[in-house]
Amino acid sequence: MKKIVLLVSALLFFFTSLANAHGPVRQKAEEKITINAPAAKVWDIIKNYGDMSWHPSIMSTTVKGDNTKGAVRVLTLKDGSTITEELKKYEEAKMSYAYKITDMSSSKTITHAGAEEKVPALPVNDYAASIELADKGGNTEVIWKAGYYRAYMNNNPPEEMNEETANAAVKAVLETGLINLKKLAEK
Repeated sequence: MKKIVLLVSALLFFFTSLANAHGPVRQKAEEKITINAPAAKVWDIIKNYGDMSWHPSIMSTTVKGDNTKGAVRVLTLKDGSTITEELKKYEEAKMSYAYKITDMSSSKTITHAGAEEKVPALPVNDYAASIELADKGGNTEVIWKAGYYRAYMNNNPPEEMNEETANAAVKAVLETGLINLKKLAEK
């Protein structure tokens, strides 16, 4: 009987250890804003995939291609770091598009668990997002959604690349962009 209790206890300990040792979980973010302007006016500001001048965190954008699937834009952020994105879907009639980050420069290097780790400009991995507009009787609802993993794909991430940091960074990008878009569209 003692052997069975000991065996069951050991198995329970083993399985709870496995449950606690998990990798990153896909995160989601969604921000919405209502803009007191017609959807066509708001769409005119953001419809050019190669023009991110409406987002205050982006210093400049270069683009290869136009508003067609496969177009690539490189965003240069205010701190000089870069993010490369590929257009995955563009629907003029629905006033929406979707894109995916394909490359990022690192903002800094840290030491974690005895190794040098590059912290990406946006502390995420496998980031995909969409932005869409909806006409709400003369006003516009803008919805910006993103799905991503934290930047550090192994267990025990450093603070600079954990879920909380990734979530806060993505939320800041979406909110900052939407607030400024509202300001520009309501002029």
